[in-house]
Amino acid sequence: MKPEKVSPREVFYQPSRMVVPLFQRPYVWSRERQWQPLWEDIARLADVLATKNPAATHFLGAFVVQQLPSTLGTMQEWSVIDGQQRLTTLQILLDSLHSQLHSRGLTMLAAQVEPLIVNPAAFLKKPEDRYKVWPTNLDRAGFQSVMTAPAPVDYSSVVPSRLAEAHQYFSDVIGAWLDNADELEISAKLLVDAVSGQLEIVSIRLDATEDAQAIFETLNARGEPLSAADLIKNFIFQNHAGTEAEVEVAYLGNWAELETPWWVAPVTAGRISHPRASWFLWHWLRARLLEDFPIRELFTQFKGYITDKRPDLSGLLPEIKSAADRYRFVIEGAQAVNGPLTRAQWFTYRVGTLDSEVVRPLLIWLDEEPQSDVPEKDKNQILKYLESWFVRRAIVKAPSQGTNRFMLDLIVHLSKQSHDRLPDEVESYLTSNKTPVGYWPDDAEVTSALEDSSAYNKYLRARLRMILEALEDHRRGYPDWNALGMGPIARGVGTVEHFLPQKWRAHWPSSWAPDEAETRAASRDRTLHELGNLTLVTQKLNSKVSNGSWATKVEHFQHVNDVILTNDVIQSAPTYWDETAIKARTARLAASILNVWPAPAGHLGLAMQPGSHEGSGVVDLALLVSEGLIQPGTVLVARPAVLHGATAAVGIDGRVFVSDVAYDTPSAAGVAANSAGLYRGGINGWRFWKIQGSVKSLWDVRNEYRASLGEDVGGDELGEEAQNSEQIEAELVAAESTDEIDDE
Repeated sequence: MKPEKVSPREVFYQPSRMVVPLFQRPYVWSRERQWQPLWEDIARLADVLATKNPAATHFLGAFVVQQLPSTLGTMQEWSVIDGQQRLTTLQILLDSLHSQLHSRGLTMLAAQVEPLIVNPAAFLKKPEDRYKVWPTNLDRAGFQSVMTAPAPVDYSSVVPSRLAEAHQYFSDVIGAWLDNADELEISAKLLVDAVSGQLEIVSIRLDATEDAQAIFETLNARGEPLSAADLIKNFIFQNHAGTEAEVEVAYLGNWAELETPWWVAPVTAGRISHPRASWFLWHWLRARLLEDFPIRELFTQFKGYITDKRPDLSGLLPEIKSAADRYRFVIEGAQAVNGPLTRAQWFTYRVGTLDSEVVRPLLIWLDEEPQSDVPEKDKNQILKYLESWFVRRAIVKAPSQGTNRFMLDLIVHLSKQSHDRLPDEVESYLTSNKTPVGYWPDDAEVTSALEDSSAYNKYLRARLRMILEALEDHRRGYPDWNALGMGPIARGVGTVEHFLPQKWRAHWPSSWAPDEAETRAASRDRTLHELGNLTLVTQKLNSKVSNGSWATKVEHFQHVNDVILTNDVIQSAPTYWDETAIKARTARLAASILNVWPAPAGHLGLAMQPGSHEGSGVVDLALLVSEGLIQPGTVLVARPAVLHGATAAVGIDGRVFVSDVAYDTPSAAGVAANSAGLYRGGINGWRFWKIQGSVKSLWDVRNEYRASLGEDVGGDELGEEAQNSEQIEAELVAAESTDEIDDE
């Protein structure tokens, strides 16, 4: 390694060519982040050279190149390892300066710049040898076009590119700077000196034996950060054993598409944004390794995979390309508004409305070569099970934390099974899990979540629309290819409409007797947003129809409607629409949802275990977490003052953590918190712990849940807290304001 501080004149004056490998990313520098700050530094440097310090310099950064083999008498070539954005920008800047000098008749100064942008004719063996820097494939057309355009450059006639934009920017600011000069030639000379001689850049030149990839990774943080996909690409092709021609064929055939706009577009999941190619590679590698790791570790994990498994890169690239093609086919298909989809595309669209990316590794794994003998019908059945699992959990508001790990564990389990049993294994895996993070809600839980529930307010609009679309498509015969002649409903564009309008007081006057008006109005408000009062409209209703009487709506829908769900309503209730009709339809739609997303016959979810029954009062902390009444991570505070605010935390599976130790029940956690024996009263964990920032104890939260189910919460609980409950509560009330409780 030979680092030295040099000027652009020293970098570019000698006949040479710096070749940017075709697998490096294209030019990405922009006006706001790089061009404008660079020009402002140059203009400031020129002023300092003229007025204060003729030896002033400005540091630009560094570049790394590695010597390429050459024969005697030929021009020296270098492979650009790092700094291609900087080197390319300098060439654009110098050519813009040359063009502006030439346009103003400053031919002598222009001649000083020309050797820095054009190699001598005697060294040219092929047309591209004229350029000092030869960019990556995607930038070559734009670079050639603007660098060979005659001065003054007509930018409307050059190939549109970011490089042309950079050239025009530098031409404009250089031209304006020269036009404002008091003495043109003196100012022009200062500018030439500043750009070619007084800018400083560290040149690091490697010989052919040095590890260019390691140095590239070390310097990656310089300039515009590279994505994980960029780093992986460079790692693969730096380590590819083929000839230059073979590497180019491998890149163009297997990787170049991953640098097209669809793949480099930023995609946000949660609060994290990465190019789509990076997300794909993360999903692909987790499916390949059967391990879970955060996307920030993608490049490190990929290097470890190559180092440990030592796959043949020439064979690995086509596998990545095939997986990427399938990935894109599924995602783009799922984004289509109209028309039938494959089962994987239906699945991706529907689960996508739940903001869930966690299943992508499984989709990739199912289509990898080792699973090629799995019949398509079996893959479709697996997706049907998983779609039911995802949607049912969304309906009952089951926690989503931990599903990344859950899906990876499922793939690991399937990888050990006979391929002819995969659908059965998926069903068994989902039905046997009884933890909040993995359970499959049963029919009773789903029905309970929908009936007497404000679906319009409870679910995000995209999710609610997807559910209504699925109900409609089920009636039309999709996605199981039992079509009735209609295509599937348009996806993602319909509007969720109320039959009974939201502003019913203003537009649906009632004829209730005064003594029942308040009760009836409250009942109507409760049913207004139920699923049974909702439908999809493919053309937004005007306010007259939306708020109109039932007769007005029926007449409108009889003439302008292609939604079977709506037709069912106007045919079954042609003359009236009220709370009773809404509740009856909610029950029918809930039953339809159980058919669209079925669970195995006799399956019991989390709330109803074998041997339990509604009204038994057996409600544990895991159930309250799964119902969303207590969030995972909720901090609990011990009520006795003598414990000085001892805390615990609720886990995702309903266990209670005290000092990082998990306890299966609130009472066990309470005993642990009181291990020093400072509190001498009885410990009932449900009463012992209150929620931080609230006056409610776990007992209060549980009773609220039981009351919502219509249970009698007046008596003592079953189980650990059955005895002496009232006495324990009295002791705790006293202990909240005193330092100790005397033994009785």
